[in-house]
Amino acid sequence: MRITTRATAALLATATALSLAACRDSRSTGKGDTVKIMVGGIDKVIYLPAELTERLGHFKEQGLDVQLLTEPAGALAENVLISGDVQGVVGFYDHTVDLQTKGKCVTSVVQFADVPGEAEMVATSKAQKITSPAAFRGTKLGVTSPGSSTDFLTRALAVRNGVRTSDYTTVKAGAGATFIAAMNNGGIDAGMTTDPTIAKLTTTGKAKIMVDMRTKAGTQKALGGLYPASSLYMDCDYVRSNRDTVQKLATALVKTLSWIKAHSPAEIAAKMPADYNGGDPELYEKSIGDSMNMFTPDGVMPAEGAKNVLEVLSQFSPNVQGRKDQIDLSKTYTTEFVTKVGRQ
Repeated sequence: MRITTRATAALLATATALSLAACRDSRSTGKGDTVKIMVGGIDKVIYLPAELTERLGHFKEQGLDVQLLTEPAGALAENVLISGDVQGVVGFYDHTVDLQTKGKCVTSVVQFADVPGEAEMVATSKAQKITSPAAFRGTKLGVTSPGSSTDFLTRALAVRNGVRTSDYTTVKAGAGATFIAAMNNGGIDAGMTTDPTIAKLTTTGKAKIMVDMRTKAGTQKALGGLYPASSLYMDCDYVRSNRDTVQKLATALVKTLSWIKAHSPAEIAAKMPADYNGGDPELYEKSIGDSMNMFTPDGVMPAEGAKNVLEVLSQFSPNVQGRKDQIDLSKTYTTEFVTKVGRQ
């Protein structure tokens, strides 16, 4: 698979260094258990429960001092977890399966969503030619970064539609403004992204939705079943050694997931930082409304969904192919903590 990029190495190095410095220089406020969590794009709607939990005060209610940090892509976020700079990552569940093939035990402790909350967007000028993933050959396809979940999903769509991953060019397009710029200037023909980027592209008419995986129906059609995605995942050893802290995190996040189900997009948007709306509050509210059904009400991983993630990865991932039967899914997620929340 060919890979191109429009970001300079210097900018990437600087961004990563700043994030790691934030991790290492953060200090406990003395208000409770201190937990550093890296979010793979904190302003993305798919990861909204993390910041919303902070805004609602649920972390503090549990006696936690949670420090939310951000990296632009899940692949970068998982690296910070592995290096020990943070205790948890808000990112896609599929990383836990991929990491197990590399000898790393990482487990989802709260499952935010049972679908990706992503869409494959195609530039309006190319929409008549690129009508489905079967037409991916010879195209430039945007992902947040190689090895990210947007990359995984793009490969999955290609392979399931008879296209080899070497038949198209993967372009590191990031998310938000960089993704939109790449779409507008012809750097990519199509690409995988989330809200609010989806809403911005469709509202301006710059791109159309080719494959919508923000709903159960759309995900099942595209991937043959559910594909549990955004979650809080943590190192297995940390979970075993810090059960009380993990329970507090689960309780806080499940309370937020329940809160989301009981409130409107406008009420949710009003709780979020003002700069998340990109200067367009109505569009941001729309993006939440378009995606909020992806969130689970209780943080529980659907077992069949986890099995489908493994099935999908085994179809294209060089790490998982041929090793499907060796993956122990029971180590990639736990429902122990979220199922206790209602009984507390």
